[in-house]
Amino acid sequence: MTFNNTRRELLLGSSKAVVMASVTTYGGAALSQASNTATTASSARPVRILVGFPPGGGTDVIARMLAERLRDELGQQIVVENRPGAGGQLAAQALKASSPDGTTLFISHDHTITILPLVMKNPGFNPAQDFVPVAGFASFVNAFAVSAAAPVSNFAAYLKWVQEQSDKKERGSVGIPAPASTLEFLVGVMQTRYKLDIVAAPYRGSAPMIADMLGQQIPAGMGSVPDFIEHHKGGKLRVLAVLGGKRQAALPEVPTFAELGLKGLEDMPFYGFFAVAGTPRASIERFSGALAKVLGQPQVASQLSQMGLTVEHMTAEQLGKRERAYAQVWADIVRESGFKPQ
Repeated sequence: MTFNNTRRELLLGSSKAVVMASVTTYGGAALSQASNTATTASSARPVRILVGFPPGGGTDVIARMLAERLRDELGQQIVVENRPGAGGQLAAQALKASSPDGTTLFISHDHTITILPLVMKNPGFNPAQDFVPVAGFASFVNAFAVSAAAPVSNFAAYLKWVQEQSDKKERGSVGIPAPASTLEFLVGVMQTRYKLDIVAAPYRGSAPMIADMLGQQIPAGMGSVPDFIEHHKGGKLRVLAVLGGKRQAALPEVPTFAELGLKGLEDMPFYGFFAVAGTPRASIERFSGALAKVLGQPQVASQLSQMGLTVEHMTAEQLGKRERAYAQVWADIVRESGFKPQ
């Protein structure tokens, strides 16, 4: 089978204080009443959940599933709004431009919130100044997969296939959902560690990348387990390796990169909700509480687990701490790679 990359889409491309809904010593009753009135007014309006990737991708599917449950828990209309492009950058910019009234949230994994500010000189937002964490809900791992047309059944066979074939340029392309992402750095690590003639092929999200893998336009790709898992189970793609410190319960037959000799990649990325700085604390706590109840529903926990996620509710404080620690790990990796922000 001959692969080509003609269809891949290349991408060109001091914190503000959180307003506390508490009662102050002077004029407490009036401020409390105003805060309650504002919260009641905002809860009567629809909540937008911004998704930085196209419909059909892993993040979009997760957002819509949670939105349906949150709608019942909050008794409020929830609208999922896709703002695809630039690895979630456009959605993050839309969040920054939104009103701090608790009616606009951004569902994001590590790439947009943590990695973009490390690899871009001016992404159009500064998470530390422009956003506040609301709640986290899961960790996940990334994975390496091949098209069903690739004549390999395991990672060792893939390495041999790429190394021995004469058309290495075509067979050595590895799709990634966004440029300058952790996955692009991981392709670089594979290239160096295994002495492979491979190159990262950036897309505008996981959905078009997977479409090209299914259409046999590109032989391999890296993305999150939720992106790949259903196609893997259906035999349309084959996941050959996962990151993280242990095998995934949803993919027990797939080895970790550590098992294959590539260690140091055990840190797990995360999913969470973020709001624009200045969003009332009462709105943040209300949403976080509703999310905790939704995650406690056995059917929801099961669905997320089957998608390859490790379900864990994180408060705003816990999510913020997790994001800062993750940013430090990848800041070191980006710096050591020699990559220069553009």
